[in-house]
Amino acid sequence: MESPEKPEQDVAQQLASLHAMGGRLKFKQLKLLIAIEDMGSVHQAAVLLHMSQPGVSKALREIEEAIGVTLFARTPQGLVPTDMGRCAIRYARLMLSSLAHMHKELLGMSRTSGVRIAVGTIAGALAAVLANALIAFHRLHPDVTVELQEGTSADLLEGLQSGVLDLALCRTSVARRTDIFHFEWLREEEVAVAVSPMHALSRTPDVGWEQVAQYPWILFPGHMPLRTLLEREAASNGVVLAFRPVETSSTFATALLLNKSPDMVALMSLETLQFFEARQTLARLDLKVHANAEPYGLVTRVGAPESAALTALKACIRRQALSA
Repeated sequence: MESPEKPEQDVAQQLASLHAMGGRLKFKQLKLLIAIEDMGSVHQAAVLLHMSQPGVSKALREIEEAIGVTLFARTPQGLVPTDMGRCAIRYARLMLSSLAHMHKELLGMSRTSGVRIAVGTIAGALAAVLANALIAFHRLHPDVTVELQEGTSADLLEGLQSGVLDLALCRTSVARRTDIFHFEWLREEEVAVAVSPMHALSRTPDVGWEQVAQYPWILFPGHMPLRTLLEREAASNGVVLAFRPVETSSTFATALLLNKSPDMVALMSLETLQFFEARQTLARLDLKVHANAEPYGLVTRVGAPESAALTALKACIRRQALSA
């Protein structure tokens, strides 16, 4: 039987103690809560988990009894988490993610007899600071494995929050809650406009925004700070970027498309563009960008334990940022 809808008043008085919850809840029950939210019904959750429908209903009742509150309400659209349910499921996801992260790290340690650090970075920070810092760190700590992930600031912050990442080089302005992260300023990010070396404007001096506005732009997704910067710069110059055939947060995809197209244009971090420019795969337009990019920094989750290896890596990153 699916969890019936119950009034949520006086729910605090029914809430089980931390000791009682810890003694009764199991990881497989947390997985069941997530499945019910994702699937929206006991029946579909049962199919997903290879359980019987009565078995799922019984397990849900046991979870609600262990916690002491109603976690799901029955609606015409199916089972919907209550406010308490959403809170419980959010932490269930975090705990299962942490368990998976622990298993992965232990597995890596068992295979390599070393320590593993998971680091995330935005593309600009990778080219400007992190790549050289990792090389220096490896010379000092050859037994430490660094798991490197490139992504958007939003994705990296999610990884930090869930425990998948130990450290990120990114921005926190896109976070829903900045209080759960510790931000240490690292560098301002310079940006430039990139094209193929075969682009008609690649060798043109003093390019104007009204000229580049006529070409197809590869854009960052709308939620990213550099997309906001680009649109602000275009607006301040009185132009609209009318042609937008591709949106991507992938640096490799952007560089590949630019290199293969004689027409496309994109905004990139200056250090990233300089890397490709030195290898003659991309060119930098002689176009002034006056808008400032948001600074990025070392970001960790507040309260997260810090290993000696992570402390050493952060020191290498700081030294590289100062010397770059």
